[in-house]
Amino acid sequence: MKRLHHRGPGAGKRCQHALCVALALTLALGAAQLPAQTSSALPGLGDGTALSPAAERRMGDSIARYLYRDPDYLPDLVLMDYVDSIWQPLLAAARQRGEALPAAEDLNAWVILLSRDRTVNAFALPGGYMGLHLGLIAATQTRAELASVLAHELSHVTQRHIARNMNRQNGMAPWVLGALVLGMLAASKGADNAQGANAAIVGSQALAAQSQLNYSRDMEREADRIGFAVLGEAGFSPQGFVDMFAVLQQSGRLSDAGAFPYLRSHPLTTERIADMQSRIGVDTPAQYISRLTPDPGADWVPRLMAARARVLMQPDPQVLAVWLAQAKDEAFQKQPDAQQAGILYGATLSAMQLRDWPLAVSLFARLYERCRANPAAWEQARLLGAELALTVGDTARARSLLDAATGVRTVSARTHVLLSAQALIRAAKAAQALGDLRAWLVDHPHDTVAWRLVSQAHAALGNQVAAVRAEGEISALEQDAVAALDRMRAAQDLARAGKWGPGGPDYVEASILDSRTRELGALARQQALER
Repeated sequence: MKRLHHRGPGAGKRCQHALCVALALTLALGAAQLPAQTSSALPGLGDGTALSPAAERRMGDSIARYLYRDPDYLPDLVLMDYVDSIWQPLLAAARQRGEALPAAEDLNAWVILLSRDRTVNAFALPGGYMGLHLGLIAATQTRAELASVLAHELSHVTQRHIARNMNRQNGMAPWVLGALVLGMLAASKGADNAQGANAAIVGSQALAAQSQLNYSRDMEREADRIGFAVLGEAGFSPQGFVDMFAVLQQSGRLSDAGAFPYLRSHPLTTERIADMQSRIGVDTPAQYISRLTPDPGADWVPRLMAARARVLMQPDPQVLAVWLAQAKDEAFQKQPDAQQAGILYGATLSAMQLRDWPLAVSLFARLYERCRANPAAWEQARLLGAELALTVGDTARARSLLDAATGVRTVSARTHVLLSAQALIRAAKAAQALGDLRAWLVDHPHDTVAWRLVSQAHAALGNQVAAVRAEGEISALEQDAVAALDRMRAAQDLARAGKWGPGGPDYVEASILDSRTRELGALARQQALER
């Protein structure tokens, strides 16, 4: 089991400790069927027999609040762009098929949260939140394999399997279900320290109620069937389902008797693999040979992203040294081009993690040349080079690499915009960065990384009020209304003290700040009631 990492011995640990203890008590008292009056004290969370879509979303928000604060949460720009390039076609296909509601009517968040967790796993939560472990990205070799996982999880949400389970188990109150989910998330972290021990207690209580949380076999088949159709509609190879099931089965980490069935995305059985294969049909000899020898350029980017995931999920110096050794091993030249590119990408990123800048620059030069033959991979190489240049303070080189990628962007629009903003801020051009970021946020108002850069740009310009307000927007997007309200009130204090920067008072900003403070105050009170 993986050790639960904490930032420090202070308030963060006490918070996690208190959470685990509270969850243990909640589960011990609440795993059994609750009387109807128990849930009546929590306005808006349903009557304990079913979840409305709005109540599912509120439950998902409350669970996501803890996931955002997990030390393993990783808002990596490059990986999220890659995942999003696969996710958006799936969501569009689900809407086209009528599985998901149109965007204007959809109450689901449709947010994917990355975790450094090394296990090969993903999970869906109420309200359209999904967790994706880096271990799963590291295990995939094609976009279709990762797409099959996301399609399966998408289908659990669109078919409202959580609410339908609650209809079957009508004695479970929504807040108990939320506590069980959080308990199993905590328990899955391990029990080798004080917090882990408390999590294990929570996990043992959760196991006592697991029959109420398991997706039924019919629901799993339904997620497979609909996910399979969505996968094909989105333009991905249906073989991705079979290949991914095989990868997960080989990993040995997930099985039908898994310890945490609610979080288990893929209960693997030969029956389900056979079902997916039968839907595809039997390969002709030509199709079989084609699948064994795929397009040599097709798997370059997944190889690079798998390498990035492996490095970021396990940044241990000894592990990173293995990447460096692979890049200079005699067998390196015998590897296929895509695999060479993956090794060089992982080695460059490893050298960056080890802060060996000369070696990182040298490895990047090899990666840059190796990827020239594949435009999408070359784009990813340039983005890694821009990250390296920003890290060593060479903003001119970073901007040069980013500008070179302008004409050939495929999946990295967000990464390009936000890395460019970082380069401008570090080059003392914060006003220009702020203009670009504001334009981006018009179409992407929920981008927490963009808001963080907005805060940095305002701080560089001396506008403390707007910088702190942007911090509050980040907390609000991460579903922590109390922290967001604290930041907004701090910004109001700065406004009263005249900390507006060289431009003087901004009355539009002041009006927005007052309005957001009122909204978040009401939301903080609602969250307190729900807790």
